[in-house]
Amino acid sequence: MKRFASLIKKLDSTNKTNVKVEALATYFKEAPDTDKVWTIAILSHRRPPRPINTTLLRSWASELSNIPLWLFEESYHIVGDLAETIALVIPNSQTETEKSLTQFLKEIIDLKKKEEAEKKEYLLDNLKELNYYERFVFVKFITGGFRIGVSQKLMTKALAKATQIDEDVLAFKLMGNWDPNTISFHDLVIEEKPSDFLSKPYPFYLAYAVEEEIEKLGDVTEWSVEHKWDGIRAQVIIRDGNIFVWSRGEELVSDKYPEFHEFVNYVPNGTVIDGEILPFSEGVIGTFNDLQTRIGRKTVSKALLAKTPVVLRAYDLLEWEGKDIRDLKFQERRAILEELVQDLSNSRIEKATPLQLSEKMYFDSWEQVTLERNKAREKRSEGLMLKRKGSPYLVGRKKGDWWKWKVDPLTIDAVLTYAMRGHGRRSNLFTDYTFALWDDKHKELVTFAKAYSGLTDAEFRKVDAWIKKNTLERFGPVRSVTPELVFEIAFEGIALSKRHKSGIATRFPRILRWRQDKKIQDANTLEDLKAMIPSKEKLHE
Repeated sequence: MKRFASLIKKLDSTNKTNVKVEALATYFKEAPDTDKVWTIAILSHRRPPRPINTTLLRSWASELSNIPLWLFEESYHIVGDLAETIALVIPNSQTETEKSLTQFLKEIIDLKKKEEAEKKEYLLDNLKELNYYERFVFVKFITGGFRIGVSQKLMTKALAKATQIDEDVLAFKLMGNWDPNTISFHDLVIEEKPSDFLSKPYPFYLAYAVEEEIEKLGDVTEWSVEHKWDGIRAQVIIRDGNIFVWSRGEELVSDKYPEFHEFVNYVPNGTVIDGEILPFSEGVIGTFNDLQTRIGRKTVSKALLAKTPVVLRAYDLLEWEGKDIRDLKFQERRAILEELVQDLSNSRIEKATPLQLSEKMYFDSWEQVTLERNKAREKRSEGLMLKRKGSPYLVGRKKGDWWKWKVDPLTIDAVLTYAMRGHGRRSNLFTDYTFALWDDKHKELVTFAKAYSGLTDAEFRKVDAWIKKNTLERFGPVRSVTPELVFEIAFEGIALSKRHKSGIATRFPRILRWRQDKKIQDANTLEDLKAMIPSKEKLHE
């Protein structure tokens, strides 16, 4: 436990990726194998179930620290993290624990079955023996949450450095339903299996955003144009009768999209397709909000498959007949891809395939390209992708051959109604805001979005001071405020949603500017917001 807590201290003290990777790599070289397995599990979101609810946890921590519960709660609201609050208020220990990380986690798993009195005794006894970072880690395990700014990709990179095993191979090894209670480090990581190499994807080629006049890209006839679809970028790999689906975040998500499993029956082995996973119901592209109902689900039910089916809209072909063809020109790769999809369509007349082509377009002028970009929201895309016809498929984000030209964000003027303290360096300021629009029918403000970015530090401080003077009610860490301030809110997409009181969900909302020139009577209405919803969706309202 000491070694793991020391690792967390190092990771928590830096924002530098290389420093984090080095700290993790050193840990993976030195820690006992059982602790390595549990560390991999924790950092890849395989956490033990929470054995104690947070209400009891706060009450018992308040008792042990000998401070009133109200003061503990106030401290918690200021700090913004329960584990950090408890670690701070508990008196420093005069003893040390010798228990390993593995032992602690197995005890916490067993704790869930115990009575409340036993849980309290276990919690208090261990908190007394741990130092600050050990307490912090211990409480994170108890609450079932462990977010420390380390992605699974970063963890895998460090593990690769420690073991000299390829990152992509490790990423595949760490997928699936393995149990840290039963699997060994050797079986999980070290043992080499031929199947580990079947799934290996290619690094994704990423585009730069167009920042200057589009005409500066030169001769428009040198470019292929297609829509930038708003889904999940993915590579679908078919090798030796197996299918592997990788997201752009290098997460293996084959089990999340069973629709694609049928590809192994008619897509030739040795094929790797780059494309976008899109919700596609009744022949129409859905919204990213629809796709979110599939993201993060441990299992995909038949009902969910029927409600939100998906397709792979293919952009590019990276491997064909077992050969890496990324060095071919884009138009040559596309020609092979188009022939593949056409052959599949011809041979599957009775049943539509979930493999579709992303239409490529050619134009005679940049004015025509601009007109097509203006149709993006109508077609449920984020804008356009511009790809030089002669470009190879490169690695990472490279300037010159691939560009994304997104549509301008939607904007609306809204009223600040609720505020909550921020996190990290903003934990003492109210920087997380809830915004509302006028419901003309009921003559009231209805909340529709939350945002916490877009203002300068000086503006955040000014708004924070105003919030503290204009608080109406307090709800734990949240304050309702006098409806007076108006802000222009920008967002990328909009859709109908039954999960929100307003009936509308916005995508990537953020503050564009503080409209100090406007009164709340000048703010927009829900009807104004609904008018921005694509016409196809309104038909289903």
